Amino acid sequence: MAENLLARRLDAGVQVRVNSFIQSVYNWMAIGLALTGFIAYYVSRSATMQKLVYGSPVLFFGLIIAELGLVFYLSARVQRIAASTATGLFVLYAALNGLTLSFIFLAYTGASIASTFFICAATFVACSVYGMVTKRDLTSVGGFMAMGLIGIIIASLVNLFLQNPAMTMIISYIGVLVFVGLTAYDTQKMRHMALTQPEGIEAGVIRKGAILGALSLYLDFINLFLMLLHILGDRR
Repeated sequence: MAENLLARRLDAGVQVRVNSFIQSVYNWMAIGLALTGFIAYYVSRSATMQKLVYGSPVLFFGLIIAELGLVFYLSARVQRIAASTATGLFVLYAALNGLTLSFIFLAYTGASIASTFFICAATFVACSVYGMVTKRDLTSVGGFMAMGLIGIIIASLVNLFLQNPAMTMIISYIGVLVFVGLTAYDTQKMRHMALTQPEGIEAGVIRKGAILGALSLYLDFINLFLMLLHILGDRR
């Protein structure tokens, strides 16, 4: 009886830590998405900011390179930097992403952006729930989707020169499948991270893990949204 009671208390303690970690991940992801959306909308409504962001190709591509650099740096060095630094870099990345993604408010109607966002959110939640509750190991799925992502990047670079609308749509449909799979995989990976955290781990280490998980899911959501917008969005 005493052993069963102790086991239940231990299980309850683990579940509390897991829930707290997962909640932190989604909170930071939501903060990143909200910041990106706010800045993107603000830039689309400001002629001065549009001129600043899009007036110089060098600056625009510099912002994109800075974003890629932040993602790679944060992913590779998150365990070696302070939690406050990791948090600041994530917020900075979300803000820069808002600058470069402001074009969607200029290219697509507000109604189609809103409807696509809700479709994306529903799809993301469904995939995330599946990744959280499934007992199937999604590691192989994650590896396959990572290869698909590399293929999408290569095809997108080629299509920059070809400017083929049919190829753009094919890339978008494949991209939806890839990021649906990555969402489920990254969610399962986040849950595994939460379950394997040792008791008494430092708060800063937990924060950095939550930031890294939030970054992965943030990227999945943003890219899934963009792929769906290419398919469903109504251009102005």
